[in-house]
Order: sequence, then structure tokens, then C-alpha cells
Amino acid sequence: MSTEGSIRTSGDPVVLAGDFNAKSPVLCSPTTDIRGEHLTDMAASLNLNAANTGSPTFVRGASETHIDFSFVSDAIVQRLPGPSRPKRICRNSNYQQQIEHILFNSDSDENNDLTDSGSEYECANIEDDLSDDFESEDEINTIQRDNSQSLTNINNGETGFHWQEEVIEMSNFPFTKQNELLVSMEDKQNPIDYIFLLFDDNFINLLVHETNNYAETEFLRVGGAPRSRISTWKPTDNEEMLTFIALIIHTGTIQINRLNDYWKTHHLFNFSCFSNYMSRDRFLNLMRCFHFAPNVETNDQNIPDDRSYKIRPLITYFNNKMNTIYYPKKELSLDESMVLWRGRLQFRQYIQNKRHKYGIKLYMLTEPQGLIIKFAVYVGIFDDLGGKGHAANVVLHLMSEKLNNGHALYMDNFYNSFDLASKLIEKNTFCTGTLRLNRKNTPKDVVMSKLKKGETVARYSQGVMIGKWKDKRDVAYISTEFKNNMILSKNRNGKEQLKPEPISNYNRFMSGIDRQDQMNSYYPFTRKTVRWYKKIGIHIIQMLLMNSFYLYNQYHVGPKLSLYDYRLSVLGELLPKHPKPRNVSSNAFHIPKTLGDGKNGRTIRKRCQLCYSKKLRKDTSYFCPECPNQPSLCLEPCFKNFHQKKP
Repeated sequence: MSTEGSIRTSGDPVVLAGDFNAKSPVLCSPTTDIRGEHLTDMAASLNLNAANTGSPTFVRGASETHIDFSFVSDAIVQRLPGPSRPKRICRNSNYQQQIEHILFNSDSDENNDLTDSGSEYECANIEDDLSDDFESEDEINTIQRDNSQSLTNINNGETGFHWQEEVIEMSNFPFTKQNELLVSMEDKQNPIDYIFLLFDDNFINLLVHETNNYAETEFLRVGGAPRSRISTWKPTDNEEMLTFIALIIHTGTIQINRLNDYWKTHHLFNFSCFSNYMSRDRFLNLMRCFHFAPNVETNDQNIPDDRSYKIRPLITYFNNKMNTIYYPKKELSLDESMVLWRGRLQFRQYIQNKRHKYGIKLYMLTEPQGLIIKFAVYVGIFDDLGGKGHAANVVLHLMSEKLNNGHALYMDNFYNSFDLASKLIEKNTFCTGTLRLNRKNTPKDVVMSKLKKGETVARYSQGVMIGKWKDKRDVAYISTEFKNNMILSKNRNGKEQLKPEPISNYNRFMSGIDRQDQMNSYYPFTRKTVRWYKKIGIHIIQMLLMNSFYLYNQYHVGPKLSLYDYRLSVLGELLPKHPKPRNVSSNAFHIPKTLGDGKNGRTIRKRCQLCYSKKLRKDTSYFCPECPNQPSLCLEPCFKNFHQKKP
């Protein structure tokens, strides 16, 4: 039996102490780790109190650590004097921010979910509980009996409604929309037409504009050093940007560890298709300056509210584009996907059962075959979707344009709860999926039932069915669309088995995100980089490519293409057999140069023309050779401001 199970069955009093080798701010440690998060989650669910005083538990020389923890139950707390009572986890106001950070960022499916409003163990900021002002032990016992009775009522489902064993009629919402492409593609049946359907002029213009702006900022920061690659920068345009994106996509077809190797002339490499369209230095320059949003100067007083502002235009574009050109089928699935990232990042996540355990988490709404309808990037509890009720907030955000239309939404146990199912019923939307038995308002008969293999139990209330089925292990599920009927279902080996109808349909329609991850893994073109937003931006380009592939196979007239053939067809159009020479005017980009040295060997300095117009005296050693009269200008900010004013 596990430690948690032993404590639940042992009863009071309980003292749990030992060298857990765990770290958590809740338990006086200055840092945190996964083991500490699991330990504090378990202690909170068991209503244990932290007995650590804040002193180090291990000292060796000058190093001090807090890795040994002690927890006690309420029966021990009652016997201690007021000032020395241990503090109940989740109710110590001194650690409120740290606790919220741990609770709302523990997203592994293996952890108890304490972030959702449907959780039974919500963090309550009650300063009067277990205070030091009780007048007698009888008063303490009275309050604890009231709290215990309240928890018993919640577990029994006595919250204003009644769970019943008899089967009731489920809701029957008609699907009021039609699965269709919202733009006409009758005269456009080639793969490149579906690419330009998603990669439209607005998207390319955004990339060109932000890349050129960032390149200018980067050039001024470096100062035009002759050995710097950025010193040869020339502004990009739409045609070159499409070629650049095509070459990035092609790196997924021909996968090599180093970007420089694509331009090598060694007989083991020699991929002339890359050097024919773009030089190595130009490609690396574009990759260096590839940008999606204006930078914000951050300091202690100016901290952006949106942590994802560097990729926000791409997220908005993707979601708006899919909402404009396509309406999905009735069945939708919602789950999270991970983009590998092992660098330092405030909102980096760890999910144990994912292919990439460390990374940036994306919440995705997809069709069962893998077409992405909408997505959101998780950036921590300070986001609009973070904090208490996080899982429900994500669901309602991703479904915001699809509610009240009769959709059937499939989700796993991270999202599902009775409260969320009730909200979706009010918005004419079905939900089906697995369920965690520690969710609030789960019927006690379902939680406590002991089943043999193949047996099932279910309870109904207010149009919601919650059940449990014993297969190799207990599987709890919830549905507002299906009753607890047993139907024949085939597994991946073709073997038939009786399963509850909600489970059978969940297995059928819940594979959208996994299928999308699988397809992206065949020809990935994301690269290791120190800029997290660049990796997410390229991943979004890959998502747009995959969506165009799905739409092409679904709506074009003719045989379907494999992903490999589709990619080659697109690349053949974006990278023609005979590339056009690119003309870039030497005057298209103003590059500052130094005035040089005088006869005495000192650097020549002249008045800055822009500062002089503002009646300021400031000398500079830089000038613009491309402008008339070659004005002397300060490198920053006058050089940039002067050229922004020019027509």
C-alpha cells in the first residue's frame, strides 16, 4: 500500500517525518522541485499540517538545506499551545504566493489537479481557521466536527442536487452548423493554393515588417562592426521571405544536425538546392533577425502584462485565420501538446507522460484527424487563463466561437469536472471524457464502489452521468451525451470487447492532438535556439503547413497525397527549378559608417544633425553615406529616428 493509502486508513493521530530529499517553499526551502510539489500536494489532500519551523534541517560547513520534513494531523495540533501550532498547508498566508505557484503550475496527468474550480481540494484563504484565539478545547472540537461534516456532504454529493441510479434522459442538442470550407476553392486545386490560403499576404507582410525592424535595431546595437555578419544586412521582402520559409521547411525533408552543412561543398553534402536560392550568410542573417512582434523595453517599472507578447501576433493570426476559412465537424477534442524546450524560461512545464517532458505547453482544440482549430500558449498563473479554475478557463476560451452549436467535446481527466459539464450543458455543448475521482461533486457511490473486471457503476444528475468501469484498472468517466450502456468495441488488434459507450466514443474521437504530434514528428524543421519565441514561431508555421495538408486532402478533387508528396509539391512551387536573381538596391538600406581618423590619428567627430535641430550640442563619429549631404548622426537613437521621418 502507498504512503498516502496507509495514512488514509490509519486514522488520527498521524505523524509523518523523514528525509524526503524534496524542496518546496511551502516547507521553508528557498527552491522547489517536482518531488517537493508531489509531497505538498499529498499533504494538502490529507489535511496534514507542516511542522517545520524554518530552520535548516541539514548543515555542512557553510551550506544549509531544508530537505527533511515533518507533518502532523489535526489531532496533534489540538494538544499544542496556540503560538506553537503547526500551520495547515494551503492556509498559511505567509506562503500564499508560493503555494499558488505550485498548485497552479503542477500540470502532470500523474498529479492531483488542484488548479481547477472543480477540485475537491481548493486552496482557501481562511485566517480564522485554527487561530490562536480559541477559548477552549470544546470549541476546537466543535469547529472540526463542522468542517468534517461539510467535507462528508461534499463527498456524498449533497450540494443541492441528488445523484440517482435510475437512467435519465440525456440532453439532445442538434448540431446547428455544417462542416465546410468557408472560402471558395473550386478553381484552386493545387497544393500551393492551399498553402497561400493559410500563408496569405497579411502573414508574410507581418514577418517582413517585424524582421526588417528588428534587423535595424540589431544592426544599430552591434554598431556595424566589419566582422559581424549583420553588417551586410539588406532589407528583405515578401518574395525572399517565402523563399526563406521554403528553405526552412526543406530542412525537415533533408535533416542534418547543423545548418551550415546545407551550404557545404564537400562531396558528402553538396546540397546545391540551398545555395542556388540563398547564400549561407543571408540565410543565417534572416534566421538571426526572424521576428514576429515589436520588442518592449523591459525594466523594473515596465514589465509586459503578456508574457507571450513576442508571439502574440502569430497566435492571433492562426486562430482568426482558421475561424475565418473553416468550420469544423461536430466532434472536437481538447488536450495539451508540448514543444521541446530545456532552456531557462519562467513558464517551462514538465509533463511526465509526454514525448517531450520539458517544454512549452500548448492547449489545442482539434478535430479527431488532427486538424488544429484553435490553440493557446500556457505562460503561467499570471496569464488571463491561469489561476483558480484554470482548466475550465482553458476549455471555455478555446471553445468560445463554437459554443451553443451542439458540438461534442472530448477531454481527459485534467479538464473534466461536474461543474464544467454543467456549464457546457447551459451552452448547448456536450462533453465526454475521463474523470478524476477526487473532483468536487463526484458521487460517493461511484468513488467507493469495488468492481470486478468488466463491471460498471454509474449515477445521474441534472443531465450529467458519472460512472466507473473496471478493466485492467478502474476507469472513471463523465458524459452529458451518452448513457452508461455497454457496447461492443474493437481495439487496435481487432479484438471485440464490451465497453461503456462514453469510453468507446472517447477512444474514437480523442486522438486529434496525438495524431497532430505524430505527423509533426515525421519531418520536423524546428531548430535548437536560445530564443524561445523563435522556436514557437517556427512551430506555428509547421502547424499552418499541416492544416493546409489536411484541408487539401479533404476538399480537393482527385486522389489524396501523402504528407511527403504534399511537401515536395509545395516546395517545388516555392523553390522553382530556375531561381530568379534577386535585385537589391544599394540605397535600399541606410548603413552608418564612421568618419575615420584625422591627420593627428584621432577619430573625427562632428555635430549630430538631429540633435542640432533640437538645439542640443552633441558630437558623433558616425554619418549616413546614403543620404544627401551625408549627415552626421548619433548611432542611437538619432540614426533610426532620422530615417523614420524620411518619406
